[in-house]
Amino acid sequence: MAHSLSAKKRIRQNEKRRTVNRARKSQVKTQIKHLEAVLSKGDAEAATEQLRLVTKKLDKTAATSTMHKKTAARKKSRLAKQLNALRAKKA
Repeated sequence: MAHSLSAKKRIRQNEKRRTVNRARKSQVKTQIKHLEAVLSKGDAEAATEQLRLVTKKLDKTAATSTMHKKTAARKKSRLAKQLNALRAKKA
């Protein structure tokens, strides 16, 4: 258990950041699940819109350093690759 005031404050701050970060990561995962559901249905138009929303959410999450920028870029790239594969299959 922390004894100094600064250590106690740091514990409080860490707890707040942890809850915010977990909420942001959860929102990203939910958006990705929505996109994957649309991709599995084969709807390229809806998937394009979902990818736009996921990209926006990933960028915001990476900007706040909840997630590393390169991690967000990797996720966006892999999702875009799946969408492009769906479009190629349709064409």
